[in-house]
Amino acid sequence: MELGRLNTLKVLRETSVGLFLGDEKGNDVLLPKKFVPQEAKIDDELEVFLYLDSDERLTATTQIPEIVRDSFAFLEVAVVSDIGAFMYWNIDKQLFIPFQEQKNPMREGEYHLVHMFLDEQTNRLVGSSKWERFIDKDTSGLKDLDEVNILVLGESPLGYNCIVNDRFVGLAYKNENFMDIGTGLRTKAYIKQIRKDGKLDLILEKPGLASMEKHAAKILNILRKNGGFLAFHDKSDAMEVQEQLQMSKKAFKRAIGNLYKQKLIELADNGIKLIK
Repeated sequence: MELGRLNTLKVLRETSVGLFLGDEKGNDVLLPKKFVPQEAKIDDELEVFLYLDSDERLTATTQIPEIVRDSFAFLEVAVVSDIGAFMYWNIDKQLFIPFQEQKNPMREGEYHLVHMFLDEQTNRLVGSSKWERFIDKDTSGLKDLDEVNILVLGESPLGYNCIVNDRFVGLAYKNENFMDIGTGLRTKAYIKQIRKDGKLDLILEKPGLASMEKHAAKILNILRKNGGFLAFHDKSDAMEVQEQLQMSKKAFKRAIGNLYKQKLIELADNGIKLIK
């Protein structure tokens, strides 16, 4: 059983206070009655999150946390006390952020980027907004074009800063990515380049045939919604294409070339037309 993570456990027995769940090693934990699914029965497997309740007892819940151990998330400050801050994270017991783990003083209602870890001295789950110290610069296990999961941290003059696979930092350049993304978004991306400083250059769409087919499908969908006509062509302004279609001019030209070869569209001086 792993504290601070989602665990798949088997229903062992039912009691007046809830269900006892167990793992293959003979450990068991209580799932309180208020969290028990109505259809749950003996020998069923349930996915639960394990945390310490207010009495420091290992407890299971079917609530889905906004953050798990060794990961990052933007969390709202619930309350600030004389020992630190407490964050909402969709679990009954709020996540504690000691003062010494606060990058900047926290105030109620603010959102902060937080990393959650297991404090080995107290065996408690603790959060920290000093997130940079949890970043790994050893990217030896990664390679170009690997698919990764990203959390968008915010916008910079060059692009969008991201946390990658809850371990690394990366940048998705504005002039290479055309999707609408914002702070807090979790999505997939691809590694374009691994830099010597341990940072990653990212692209949001995998280059190649899959990307072209995705763009072609998007253009077809827009054509159908617009009565079979789209006022863009291979001479259209690149910025207008990017803003309106959320793809590069190069990607647009490749996609309409593909559609033309399939005899799905015809080219006109003022745009493209859907062949019915």
